[in-house]
Amino acid sequence: MIYQKHFHLPAMRRGFHLITDLVLRELPELPQVRAGLLHVFIQHTSASLCLNENADPTVRHDFEQFFNRAAPENAPYFRHNSEGPDDMPAHLKAALLGSSVSIPVTNGRLALGTWQGIYLGEHRDHGGRRTLVITLLGE
Repeated sequence: MIYQKHFHLPAMRRGFHLITDLVLRELPELPQVRAGLLHVFIQHTSASLCLNENADPTVRHDFEQFFNRAAPENAPYFRHNSEGPDDMPAHLKAALLGSSVSIPVTNGRLALGTWQGIYLGEHRDHGGRRTLVITLLGE
């Protein structure tokens, strides 16, 4: 079985957001998959996806603090700023974190670790709705 769907996330403020439940809502076919793989891809260059801690919200805060220091706004060496001071830092953060995650599926469930969840990294102050492509492969 191969299932693919495009869907829009609601607009979210800048920061790191757990979106595991939003992705799962789009996958009514998941319980039918005994063994497989879920691939989640974001169609944007200023937002990212990653897997990380899903329990303590201070982790998401600390992620935002770290990446804001790693790719600061208004750095004098940035040239690309036509869409504002958060533009180039957003592209760098997305490049560092990546645009997709792949998760094994076992017996109709995502085979995430106990404390893992899917993060959306929204790196723009006003990023708007983001589009994800989810592809479920399995038997």
